[in-house]
This record gives sequence, structure tokens and C-alpha cells, in this order.
Amino acid sequence: MRAVVLLSGGLDSTTTLAQALADGCEVTALSFRYGQRHTKELRSAQAVCDHYGVQHVVVDLDLTSFRSALTREDIDVPMDREGKLDSSIPITYVPARNIVFLSIAAGLCESIDADRIYIGANVVDYSGYPDCRPEFFESFQETLRKGTKAGVEGNPIKIMTPILHDSKADIVRRGKRLGAPLELTWSCYNGGEKACGHCDSCRLRLKGFEEAGYRDEIEYE
Repeated sequence: MRAVVLLSGGLDSTTTLAQALADGCEVTALSFRYGQRHTKELRSAQAVCDHYGVQHVVVDLDLTSFRSALTREDIDVPMDREGKLDSSIPITYVPARNIVFLSIAAGLCESIDADRIYIGANVVDYSGYPDCRPEFFESFQETLRKGTKAGVEGNPIKIMTPILHDSKADIVRRGKRLGAPLELTWSCYNGGEKACGHCDSCRLRLKGFEEAGYRDEIEYE
């Protein structure tokens, strides 16, 4: 089996890559330089690929015209949001990002004869993104069946979402069980020398490690 794994360099995608390898896949990791606030996550993605010895493809896109705190310096990243993180869509949502990323991943699959895409989305502890929901992936799976050569010929590319229904604590436990190098990962929306500990992504990550009973080995401010 050959698989393309969408790899941001964060906790979720790294655990997903580890799962793809555990499933017996020959993996090509796919990352994007899309105008995000920092490239530290890409350095983490490369470190993860070096750790596993897998091919790493980085595609350049310019999404800086998209309205998101992750692509626009004039929009602040929300910090210490009051109350429990809910299903409302925050300003860190990058419009249609997973649609764009999955489309390119599908093209890469057809180019290297891979038959599946792994993506580290989850709907339990997440930041309210609409393109992380089961119904989105079901719909996009149908798009790949109808809109790709592989699909038309009866071998549609499969979208694999192994951590979709995991909590952050479950993801940490899975990563530890699989031996994933979680200490190499970067989840923070900000790009300082140390993770901020206050953005939604940091808060969810810290909550996950605490509930799983492990110490997060990356440094925080």
C-alpha cells in the first residue's frame, strides 16, 4: 500500500503518519508552505520525516489573501479564549484549506500510484473547523470517486481519518503507543522560540497531554 500523509508537523498529523506506517503503508509526506504565520511547523515536519526516513514533498501556495489569523499578520491569533472551546468557527479557520490540501494530495496520489490519503483531522477536541467533520470527508470521498482517473477506473483514492473520533488525550496515547516522535512536533499557532501556551492549539495540546498522563516535552513560554 502506498499513502500520501498530510503532515503539518503537529501532534495530530505526526500521530497520523505513525499510524499509516503501522498500517503497513509506504508513505510520502505532503506539507504546504502556504503563507502561514511561521515556518517552524515545516521544520518540525521535516524533522519528523527525517526521523522516519520517509519522502517529504513541500508544495508552495500563496493563501495570504485568504481571511484568517493564520495567514494574515493584520489579524490577531485569539489567545486564552474564555470558557470551553466550542464548535463556533474561529478566525484561525483558513477558508477551504482542507479542500485545497486534499485536492493536491489526490493529484500526488495519482502521480505516484498511491491509493490513500491520511489526514489527521478530529472532531472531539478541535477548534470548530467545518472541514474537520465526518460529513465533509464523506462528501469529498465521493468527489474523488467521480472526479479522478483512479475513481472513474474503479479504484477511488481512499481518505483515511484514523484519529477522527479521538480526543486529544486519545491522540497522545496513540502517538505514544506507536512510538511517534511527539517531542519533534509543533502545534502552536504562533512562531516563537517556545510555544505560547495560550492559543487554541496550545491549550488543546496541553489538555490532551495532561489528560493522557504524559508530560509534553516541547518548551512553552
